[in-house]
Amino acid sequence: MDAELARLADSKYVLVTTFRKDGTKVPTPVWSARDGEELVFWTRSDSGKVKRLRREKNIELAECDVRGRPRSQPVPAVARLLDAAGTDRVRRVMARKYGPSGWLVIYSSKLFRGAKGTICYAVTSPGSST
Repeated sequence: MDAELARLADSKYVLVTTFRKDGTKVPTPVWSARDGEELVFWTRSDSGKVKRLRREKNIELAECDVRGRPRSQPVPAVARLLDAAGTDRVRRVMARKYGPSGWLVIYSSKLFRGAKGTICYAVTSPGSST
């Protein structure tokens, strides 16, 4: 993991910017964590960013506050959808990073939305081979 992604993975909130078909940027604050050599993030499977990520894997990331106000310059990255096993692993990583509130949010989401109600993405630098 490069230094910039490592720094972002350690921050509390990350601004994930996806792109509409016309190129319009759509920024969204998310929880993120480090999973091995990748930054990972968790989101609802019916969110708009998931639809945009199906079409375009290139994203921008920046550190942000809970409301999505950027605290750093954006960096380019590439998102990859994780399978069910990877998503389960990332849920545990997120719960560990965010403590009791993370556990409560993630597991209540799984309880009310089901296992397929949320999905996770792994993020790498554009030139990375992972």
